Formats: sequence, C-alpha cells, structure tokens
Amino acid sequence: MAPKDPLLGTLKGKARSNGQTMTDSSPHLSSCCELLELVLRKGLQQPVLSLVQRDYWQCLEQIPLHDTCGRLSAVSLAVEQTRACKKLLSAQGRGRYLLRLALSRKILPQFINHLLHTPRILEPFMSLLLVLSHMDFKLDMEVSVSHRSHYRCLCVRYLHGRVFVLELTPGSQAYVDKFICPGDIIDEINGTSLRNSKNGQAGVVLSRLKGVPLSIRVVRWQQEDGTVYRPLIKLLRALRTDNPGLQLTPAPSQHKEIVYIVQYLGKANIGMFGGKEVLQHAIPQVLHKNLPSKEVLLDLKETHLTCTDRNTKTFEHHYPEISCVGRYSKPDYTTFAFCVADSPETPHSTGFCCVVLKASSIKECEDIVCRIATGFKHTEWFV
Repeated sequence: MAPKDPLLGTLKGKARSNGQTMTDSSPHLSSCCELLELVLRKGLQQPVLSLVQRDYWQCLEQIPLHDTCGRLSAVSLAVEQTRACKKLLSAQGRGRYLLRLALSRKILPQFINHLLHTPRILEPFMSLLLVLSHMDFKLDMEVSVSHRSHYRCLCVRYLHGRVFVLELTPGSQAYVDKFICPGDIIDEINGTSLRNSKNGQAGVVLSRLKGVPLSIRVVRWQQEDGTVYRPLIKLLRALRTDNPGLQLTPAPSQHKEIVYIVQYLGKANIGMFGGKEVLQHAIPQVLHKNLPSKEVLLDLKETHLTCTDRNTKTFEHHYPEISCVGRYSKPDYTTFAFCVADSPETPHSTGFCCVVLKASSIKECEDIVCRIATGFKHTEWFV
C-alpha cells in the first residue's frame, strides 16, 4: 500500500471527532469503519500460494498465537469473545465485531504494536490507527435489542430464514408499547434463536412458553439516525413486494422510558367494592386529606408495578390484583388512581383501597393508565 494512497487521506479526514465521543448515531462512524476495513484489506498482504482469499479477520485472529510474554491479554480476550459469538457467521462479521470491540476498549495500540513487527502495514496507516485509539468510542455490540413483555399478538412473515413483523394487533401489548415495529425482525425469544427459521417455528417456540413472560430480541429495520439498516435493504424490498400493504413506521427509541417520576398523593380504604365507578368518589376522598405529596418512581413491569421512594419500595402490586384504573378530570387530567385489594396481612383489612398519584403531564398520565390497563388484560391468565 502506497504511503499516499487516497484511502489513507480519506480515513484521516473521517478520524477527526473534535474531542467528542463516537457513538452509533455519529454521522461519520459508519464510513470511518468501512474505510478502516478497506485499508486493512488492502494493507494486509494475501499469502502468495493461497487459493482462498483471506479477510483481515484471519490475520488478526492469529495475533494471540504469537504472544509469548502474555502482554496481549486484552487482545486475546477480544478475539475469544468474537469467536464465541454464535451469531457471527462469516469472517467479515467476525472482523467487524472485533474492530468495534477494539475501538470501544481502546486496544487498537496492542494490535498495532504487533503488526508493526511485520512489513504488511505501512507507517502512515499506523499513525492513523493510533489517532483512532485515542478517541472515545461508545458502541453497542448487540445488533438486536431486548425487551421483556407478553407479545403474542403479532402478524409475522417468514422470509429467507428470518421472522419479519408485518403488523401489530390493535389493543395488544405490542401495540401499546410500540417497542416492535412492522419491518423489524424477531431474532430471539427467551434465548431461542429464530435465525434460519422455517415457517411456523416462532409459533412453536411461543406454544412452549405459554404462561411465561417473554424476553424478545429484535433487529430493527431503522437505525438511530433514521436510515435503513443496510443488511436488511434487499430483504425489505422483497417483503414489500410480497406484502404491498406493509407500512414501515419509524422505529421508537431503543431506550423508551417505562419508569415514571410521579407524585404519590396517598391512599384510602373504599370498602368492599372496587369497580371503576368508585374512582370519582375515592380520588376526592384522598385529595381532601391534603397529605404532603411525595416524589416516587413508578416502574411498570411486564407482570406487576412497583413504586419506590429513595430506593425504598413503597408498594408493589401484580396487575391481576388491580380491579380498576382511571384518570381524574379535575383539575387538569394529570391525576390518576387504581383500586387494589388490601393485603390479607394488612391490619383491619376491609376490602379495597384506592391509590392516587399525579403525573407530570396529561400525555404521561394517559400513557400510564393505558399501560396499567393493558398489563392487567394480558396477565389475567397468570391467576
């Protein structure tokens, strides 16, 4: 590789981050990694008598084998982690995974120090790699993202061994959470891989997990910067050809908040009837006590909700314990409440009590009420 190769000049321009941390949403990350790959492939010479074209992964994975003094422990760990990842099916995939690990852990200098002892890489490229090694990278090493819920109302399509989501059933947990979008790929269910799936395999997996909370990993069709995930472009075109009505909706944030900061206003015993009709009388009953409000964290989990105050659990209720939930119209639709049966251990237990909280906005209040109501609907069969 010539010292003035245009690839080196282009990579030098992309390597300038102005001191900012490079993340998956950084505009130059993708092109920088692609250029890094091109330079490696061009700079690492192929064996003269080899009949098989080797990728840079085959060269980098040999580095720990030449470590005679144990100085490459971080490099060895990264190589072994790459080898152990079962989702990596090709040399290109393993090489890309290893590069992301090296950038995130700042271990490129250790790769470089070893490669400097070989004539395969030129000094200008080494200088650029050293610049990259001093930059801060915060990269997601998972192609798929995980979520725990009870998603059983999805319409899917099998295409080239992948399970694509076509639509969400209105009113289902998936429809309310908006975590999965049409066009996304269901990659795993409770640790069971759905790669290279045959028709109906997802249904077989779900049937075995009936009554069990689901942990689903999905591959999003849309990246954080709004562009289509390139490995899926051809598959999405084929999917839309077979399903003209498919609507690819924008993917939500991968870190959608389901823990809310709310004000706990108090609770009151409401007797032996816990239907929704009592809320309009029970909520004023609590408000008229004029108790000081307390800021708490309301965590809406897949089977229950918890409320904590400064790391101390205020209460926890499974959704089937909740008899009703609703908003209060006065003064601004930000107050909400739910009725729950008193615990048998509670002294002088006389039926139901009404728990009242206040959200920060009308939209947040509506979201919380919908999530609690949907959580109850989809956990009835746990009782």
